[in-house]
Amino acid sequence: MMQAVIFDMDGLLIDSEPFWKQAEFDVFSSVGVEITADLTVLTAAMTTREVTEFWYAKQPWYDASLEEVEDRVVERVKYLIETQGQAMHGVHDLLDSLQQAKVKIGLATNSPKDIIPSVLQRLNIADYFMAYSSADEVSQGKPAPDVYQLTLEKLGIEAHQCIAFEDSLGGIKAALAAGIKAIAVPHTDEFDHEKFDIAPLKLKTLADFIQLLEKPRFTME
Repeated sequence: MMQAVIFDMDGLLIDSEPFWKQAEFDVFSSVGVEITADLTVLTAAMTTREVTEFWYAKQPWYDASLEEVEDRVVERVKYLIETQGQAMHGVHDLLDSLQQAKVKIGLATNSPKDIIPSVLQRLNIADYFMAYSSADEVSQGKPAPDVYQLTLEKLGIEAHQCIAFEDSLGGIKAALAAGIKAIAVPHTDEFDHEKFDIAPLKLKTLADFIQLLEKPRFTME
């Protein structure tokens, strides 16, 4: 019986991944780092601290600490979210359906904790969430299971009672490692990639899950 759902955030609830790329370019370029497209592919799945350490190791700077530069990235992303952020298709309708079904709703993200309220407020969805967790609060971000395990604790739910929605391979691996059945909602250009075959279910949008919920014998088995 599904008693809880945990959502990823960036690229799943909100179309924020372009904001991260923009902030990465703006901030690291300002301290003299030459950002290259091939390397930003590698940083896409990292936490903000990991990204900062990655670029510092490649091209160190000397006029600001790693913490200061990381904070600038976070503040830039927050500004872009608060002024331009848009919900992904199906977010509000699915949250409504889950709330009406009395399913507990949580959030688990690699993003800094300070960004979560900006997203929830921008999309006007804060009241749906009973708990949220950030990689800031655990020893390892996704693909490690830590952030999911923490969110399960906050919700008071066992892993087998929960499902997770993720748009990235690292996120899916994190959910599965925590014992949670993961639903992949890949970006359009990656939908057919075989890497998502590790998820027991794959959907084009969150809206598609509402139709599954309406089936009398829906199961994730």
